[in-house]
Amino acid sequence: MITLKSPRELEIMARGGSILGATLRLMRETVRPGLTTEDIDAVAEEFIRSHAGATPSFKGLYGFPKSLCTSIDEEIVHGIPSRKRPLSEGSIVSVDCGVFLEGLHVDAATTIPVGQVSAQAERLMAVTQECLAAGVAAARLGNHIGDIGHAVQTVAEAAGFGVVRELVGHGIGSRFHEDPQVPNHGQPRRGPALREGMTLAIEPMITEGSYETRTLADKWTVVTADGKLSAHFEHTVAVTRDGPLVLTNPPG
Repeated sequence: MITLKSPRELEIMARGGSILGATLRLMRETVRPGLTTEDIDAVAEEFIRSHAGATPSFKGLYGFPKSLCTSIDEEIVHGIPSRKRPLSEGSIVSVDCGVFLEGLHVDAATTIPVGQVSAQAERLMAVTQECLAAGVAAARLGNHIGDIGHAVQTVAEAAGFGVVRELVGHGIGSRFHEDPQVPNHGQPRRGPALREGMTLAIEPMITEGSYETRTLADKWTVVTADGKLSAHFEHTVAVTRDGPLVLTNPPG
């Protein structure tokens, strides 16, 4: 069932989103070669909990053990932070995070270069950000869920990149995963119509090569089947009469 959020609920989600946006900005400032993924997870959790009433959405969600998902290079999503995973110069790391505040969740992700990275990695990250911008722009009244996926797919495939099919964005609110699913591919005018008060986690997962995936033995980490790079950017977005409203921007 799709839930529509009240102005009060959107205000709470925007406050949680400001905390989350600031967390991801802090991650971009923190990530450097030699730190472990557990190091950056600890920084993120401490920062989130420093805001009254805010807690990390991911910790304990479906049994996930950490506050961040940290996915390196060919890892698409759900990488588990570990003191055994140091970040290496030239890698890229997807940092996915959620904040729970006053009964409501928000979700966002960014992909961060570790030191100097290849031109192809830079291009993949830039195109994935363009995919996110296109998906957000399509989240407006009069459109359908398929319009969001179509916008993402069009940008990615025009650049020669793959669009992950097996993983999708989602509605979000009092539950972390709500209806509807938000694929990153699709046809215009297909799927549920977008209605005022819908809140959607739009999250392009774009690959350097094939869109096919596999899951590692830890049963969490999803990687590209061909071992090529993947990038992931995400915002929580509200559908409003004035157009899409990004809820997970940092303050200012």
